[in-house]
Amino acid sequence: MLILLAEDDPKIAKLLIHLFRKDGYQIDHAKDGVEALLYTESNQYDIVLLDWMMPEKSGLEVCEVLRNRHFNGGILMLTAKDTLDDKILGLENGADDYLVKPFEYKELLARVKALSRRSVHKLNEDLLVIGDFTLDRTHKSVLYQSDDLGLSNREYQLLSLLLENNRQVVPRDIIIDRVWGLDLEITQNNLDAFIKLLRKKIEKSTKGNIILNVRGIGYKLEV
Repeated sequence: MLILLAEDDPKIAKLLIHLFRKDGYQIDHAKDGVEALLYTESNQYDIVLLDWMMPEKSGLEVCEVLRNRHFNGGILMLTAKDTLDDKILGLENGADDYLVKPFEYKELLARVKALSRRSVHKLNEDLLVIGDFTLDRTHKSVLYQSDDLGLSNREYQLLSLLLENNRQVVPRDIIIDRVWGLDLEITQNNLDAFIKLLRKKIEKSTKGNIILNVRGIGYKLEV
């Protein structure tokens, strides 16, 4: 598990880093909100621990930015703010949990473990990773090596169907039913033309054809 600690108090940061590493966790430290965002751009963190009151950008601002970037890991706010309104504000801006300072390390560790279990469950539900492709069901997008392919709704439906059945032939009538519905008059030629356009869009990233035509049956993805 990889953790990011965003905490401007050097004494608290030093102690938490020592304790987490002692328990076998990998942990990075950002001293302010801007640095925290820079860390998240180059690393995939499972859990982010955010001090609410930080220079440059507050933990609340960082939390909001991360959720707008579709960060799927767990976010835990660490703060001396203990009113109900403060807690609600933190949760409404994307935090998963809230721990009031001062706190015991054992409680923080227990909350981190609980968030990790929740994040893994959420990741399994929302994301499907096949090779260099990531199918994001929540935002209806497909990423290739972290780059959004910029698919239309039907392109997303078609590619997601092929990704979910990677290396298996998907019959033409199944594709037409799932993507367009049987009520629409989509011919085999229409499907072939649509596949051709999708291939061109994907090949800009993959540099090769991965959607194969299985003559007389349908198509399959080879990832």
